[in-house]
Amino acid sequence: MSGSAVDYGLPSEIQVAADGPIRIVTLNRPDALNATNHVLHEALADLFPRLDADEEARAVVLTGAGRAFSAGGDFTYLDELTKDDALRRQTLVAARRIVTGMVQCRLPIVAAVNGPAVGLGCSLAALSDIVYIAEGAHLADPHVMVGLVAADGGPVTWPLLTSLQLAKEYALTGERISARRAAEIGLANHVCADGEVMDAAMACARKLAALPRRTLEDTKRVLNLHLERAVLATLDFAIAAEDRSFLSPELRATLDRQLSKQKK
Repeated sequence: MSGSAVDYGLPSEIQVAADGPIRIVTLNRPDALNATNHVLHEALADLFPRLDADEEARAVVLTGAGRAFSAGGDFTYLDELTKDDALRRQTLVAARRIVTGMVQCRLPIVAAVNGPAVGLGCSLAALSDIVYIAEGAHLADPHVMVGLVAADGGPVTWPLLTSLQLAKEYALTGERISARRAAEIGLANHVCADGEVMDAAMACARKLAALPRRTLEDTKRVLNLHLERAVLATLDFAIAAEDRSFLSPELRATLDRQLSKQKK
């Protein structure tokens, strides 16, 4: 992470730095491919209101430390959610805050997808305003494959970004979407050579930060009102459905397999 550190009172799983008026947000669990655990998930829910309150900030670049943007949910965390009703309720409230926080954030958010963006990582990219993706990266929302409903994932946002038919295909099958394919169908704006995605995202953020502040923020708000209507129309049902799906036998079988592999 370049720039000087900014103290938003967040845990080390999210690092925030300032490069002039740009805030660089880095998901910081590189040894776990930035997979989401409880601490990271709660921090993401707190992040966007704090960015909104930063009067010196004009644009955001969102990326991941190491080889991944975010490889989805940590299986140990998912296992905890199946067994702890209170933790699951807290997590689903935080999921709603992440989605609404990104949709309502006044600052333009530029995603620098430096590696795999899976599950929540894929959702963060979809909720960003402009997406730069490394050639070797991919998107995927495999919730259905493991027995979960994607409350904050592709089914909520993809129909506005691509066709409904394509959103159905990739949300229902969980198939990987290559960087090139993501750009072709409207899930990313630009494909960059591996290693150049951050520079490209920062160049975009600098252009945005140099624009008239009020007109930039109000124009983003006009555009995101379309997204907000769709999100609010679907989110409550999606969260309730995901809550139920945490008790599915298919998820239990997936978790047992994955946790067994981790022990070997």
